[in-house]
Amino acid sequence: MLFKEDYKNRLVKIFVPIMLSNLISQIQMLIDRIFLGRLDILYMSAVGNATAPVWTTMSFVFSMSMGASILISHSVGEKNNEKAKEYAASLIKFHNVIPIILFFFWMFCSPLVFKVMGVSQNVMKLCVTYTRIYSPVFLIIGLGASYSVVFQTSNNTKPLVVYGLIRSLLNILLDYLLIFGNLGFPRMEITGAALGTTIAEYAGAIYLLFLIIARRDKFFTNPKFKTILHARILPYLKSIKLGIPTAFEDLLWNAGNLCIIRILNTINETAAGIYSMVFTVEVVFVVVIGAIGSGTLTLTGEATGAKDQNLYRSIVRTAIKWSFIVSALALIFVSIFPRFTLSLFTTDKVVIEMSVIYIILVAANLFGKSGNIIIGSGIRGYGDTKWMLFTQGFGTVAVVGLSALCVFVFKLGMLGVFIAVLCDEGIRAVINTIRFLKIRI
Repeated sequence: MLFKEDYKNRLVKIFVPIMLSNLISQIQMLIDRIFLGRLDILYMSAVGNATAPVWTTMSFVFSMSMGASILISHSVGEKNNEKAKEYAASLIKFHNVIPIILFFFWMFCSPLVFKVMGVSQNVMKLCVTYTRIYSPVFLIIGLGASYSVVFQTSNNTKPLVVYGLIRSLLNILLDYLLIFGNLGFPRMEITGAALGTTIAEYAGAIYLLFLIIARRDKFFTNPKFKTILHARILPYLKSIKLGIPTAFEDLLWNAGNLCIIRILNTINETAAGIYSMVFTVEVVFVVVIGAIGSGTLTLTGEATGAKDQNLYRSIVRTAIKWSFIVSALALIFVSIFPRFTLSLFTTDKVVIEMSVIYIILVAANLFGKSGNIIIGSGIRGYGDTKWMLFTQGFGTVAVVGLSALCVFVFKLGMLGVFIAVLCDEGIRAVINTIRFLKIRI
């Protein structure tokens, strides 16, 4: 049972390691893109076009596991750890089928996806090369998604920091060696970036397996191997039923993002690269807010299981305050140092000057995004995942429609796309807040 005076410490204990792990990964990704962007802005367009659909399907797998996270948290709040382990065992056993299918899809069908996205011939070959080298990562994400749930619901996310360090430091080293051909290694450019990321992800998976075997008792929702082996599919299906709306919500958001990239590709070859560049900066701050959201999901789930309305509300209010502080700091930093930030990705002064307004707008967008992440996590923790799917469906249609209107009718170019994104996040934040205030446990 959560104690009211203890929930802030619990929230910090969960979200800080997740935040550090995600920040480490984002810094690694940032360096990866800095390396590529300084070689050629077309590499930024290629990575932006390639990673958007790949991460869409990858996020789908992770989002599906959220249903298990909610049910396990409810069980913990009810003080029923055996039931929690039953859900965890079923997730670990059965949550690998879809990733294997996705591996084959991206290995062989990626050219069709990029053709539909309107990727130019100059960028197409780079996208396909990157995706095919990266696709083996799908074979291990079922394991990663399942045990992320176990760590989070056990309120012990510290191992994720080491996991992130191993993957990211190795990736940065391999990028340095393989992208530029340093220390006698071949100069592979974008091929080296994809290969370095794939090798680093498998190194992280090896550490994860060691952790699961050697330190099993550190996580109270972690089932024994025998329990996993004999796990029934019914708990998994129950958790998937709850997780599918979240997965489709995430899919809709990413589908909207893909449509926006498709619209940007009609402007010019560098538009998607600029969009990818400025949103890469935003993502660094979003991972902090997202980590707070992960803690919010777990603790509101426990509060729901314990039927504690006041605690439920307090957790979300505290998380919102913290995420708004992060958003304010991001906006201040980006507003003061926009050119310095952009110069990390490209030396093209024309591109930098074009992008100043966009990077400030995406920083301002963090306030609406914070509301959707934190309040959305609270609504999901309560057990209502369908509501967030509904508002995301509305948001996706609205942001794509408004983007198209601004670009093709009002001729606002890239500025119109960023205006549409701000409107989408802000309106959904208000709608989701109204839903949250109506929840009664």
